[in-house]
Amino acid sequence: MHSQPEKTAATFPSSVPFIIGSEVAERFSYYGMLAILPTFLVAQFFNPGRDASLTAGAEARANELVHSFAALGYALPVVGALLADWVLGKYRVILYLSILYCGGHALLAVFSEDLPGFQLGLLVVAVGMGGIKSSVTANLGDQFDQRTAHLLPKAYGWFQMAIDVGAAVATVLTPLLYAHYGAAVAFGVPGVLMGAAALTFWAGRRRYVRVPPTGLRAGLRHTLGPGESRAALRRVLTVFAFVPALWMLNEQTSSEWVLQATHLNRELWPGFRPLAEQLQVTGIVFGIGLNPLLTYGLYPALARRGVRVTALRRMGAGMVIAALAVLIIGGVQRSLDAGNTPSAWWQVLAYCVNTTGVIMVAITGLEYAYTHAPKALKSLTTSLWILTIAVANFGLSLLHGNIARGGWLTGLHGANFYWFFVALMGLNVALFALVASRLEEKIYVGPAPTVPLPAQ
Repeated sequence: MHSQPEKTAATFPSSVPFIIGSEVAERFSYYGMLAILPTFLVAQFFNPGRDASLTAGAEARANELVHSFAALGYALPVVGALLADWVLGKYRVILYLSILYCGGHALLAVFSEDLPGFQLGLLVVAVGMGGIKSSVTANLGDQFDQRTAHLLPKAYGWFQMAIDVGAAVATVLTPLLYAHYGAAVAFGVPGVLMGAAALTFWAGRRRYVRVPPTGLRAGLRHTLGPGESRAALRRVLTVFAFVPALWMLNEQTSSEWVLQATHLNRELWPGFRPLAEQLQVTGIVFGIGLNPLLTYGLYPALARRGVRVTALRRMGAGMVIAALAVLIIGGVQRSLDAGNTPSAWWQVLAYCVNTTGVIMVAITGLEYAYTHAPKALKSLTTSLWILTIAVANFGLSLLHGNIARGGWLTGLHGANFYWFFVALMGLNVALFALVASRLEEKIYVGPAPTVPLPAQ
């Protein structure tokens, strides 16, 4: 009789503002650095003389380094999750690696004119960012109990808003700092924000609910699990195998697309000409409004009309839409190859189309990683989902490295580069549809799995 009044009277745990505030600053630090990274690498290290004959090779080398950095950063959440769950606990992993993260930003600012030192800074940032990534979201969930569990969706909504706000502000501001004050300041300010993130997180230390680590032996035992756990893991990995192709398209928006924008007519209307790095913000802002529109508008409307909007169907549709964005970018590049100067409005359109496809896959994929894994594997499958981004960046890094060194993929230049990825996604979607139609699903929410469902 008293549970309902307690539920409605419950407020957010006092630790949540510290986690949300820290996330805004951390995302600013990451996206601020990433926003200017490809153009900085070309201008500072790979083609400082702006020799037109060296442009293609310099951009390939810059893209190779950007994607190598991202690959490492997105591979390490698995390691960070295991350290947090088995050895150190989430609080210590987040705090220690946040301090290391700050050091990486400092190296970027100090060595903005020295490539080996700058690369060391990227390595340290990747370790810090990747190491805390999976623990931060899990730590937020740890702050809630049965009395406040009904507030968890709102908390994750605020968390996503923190990510979007930090990314959007950084993408607008950091290119301006780079243009007006130089690379040392542009990389230094994100470092200051990361320091603020670490300090904000530390300030909440007495308020956090801390789940103790299980220990190495118990962690291994729970992860390996019985035969049913391994079968569930195989089903999840089967779906995840088709996701890197989507990320290979999306990860180009912060590297290849940015470099393409330097050659476009960026006067969006009279008197307004954004920097090439700032066009990325259109996708971020569009996604903020699109997410609730899909979740509360389109998907329920389709369901009311008898269309089964399953997780796998949403993912397949998202892949197709993302490929349409690359078609637009390929058309822009073909115009550039012909000596024209197309309008940046085409890139704005492509960013919005790409965001639509990526949201349909990304949010659904996180849901799938959680709901299709037994309790003992939910943290692991979420980390493996992040690992698919690392696989995509590793593939892009290898591709650009081959192009930069005149390898057998050298022919993938200009518009051909984008047509290759359109064809790759077409093949990926066809295979995904074939496998998904035959994949048995089991939903693990609550004390026991539901009955198998068709995956159509």
